[in-house]
Amino acid sequence: MSTEFLITSFIVVIVPGTGVLYTLAHGLSRGAMVSVVAAFGCTLGILPHIAATVLGLAALLHASAVAFEVVKYLGVAYLLYMAWAILQEKGALAVEAEVDSCSMGGVIVKGILINILNPKLSIFFLAFLPQFVSSGAGGGAWRMLGLGVVFMAMTFAVFIVYGLFAAAVRDSIISRPRVMAWFRRAFAGAFVALGLKLALAER
Repeated sequence: MSTEFLITSFIVVIVPGTGVLYTLAHGLSRGAMVSVVAAFGCTLGILPHIAATVLGLAALLHASAVAFEVVKYLGVAYLLYMAWAILQEKGALAVEAEVDSCSMGGVIVKGILINILNPKLSIFFLAFLPQFVSSGAGGGAWRMLGLGVVFMAMTFAVFIVYGLFAAAVRDSIISRPRVMAWFRRAFAGAFVALGLKLALAER
């Protein structure tokens, strides 16, 4: 495993995107444990993209304009739904003292969907992982799978840091309703912006 792969992966992971926003929102509104669960869900959402890359399905997504557009607009719709949900007082940024197991499952499922419904992630892996796998060596698929798992582990670790930071400042923020209202608007606006960015994305 090369240093270049680790550095590039870290840069990609640390730049805030939908998964980071999702994890921050849960850390801020529901505490450290739920932020870790949200990070776990977002990380699991990477797995289908890695599998698609290893199996060559990502190349189909890259080549097919129709497939790309369908997945893209499903992703846009979901991001806009997340923005709407965050703006609700009982939505994604609702402060909850206790969260039951069903809610935890919902946090994981939504985190998975956030990353699954992002066609750019599959295309990113299609262009990224093969660069670090020697074409002349055997077992290329296993090597890509291994690098993908490392990328997932790095994503999980970085997202946990983001979530725990949000949870650490939670008490000083949730006691101020006006501040929480501004946070709702800011997170909702960020999801809308990411949705628009995805809508304008080209293959």
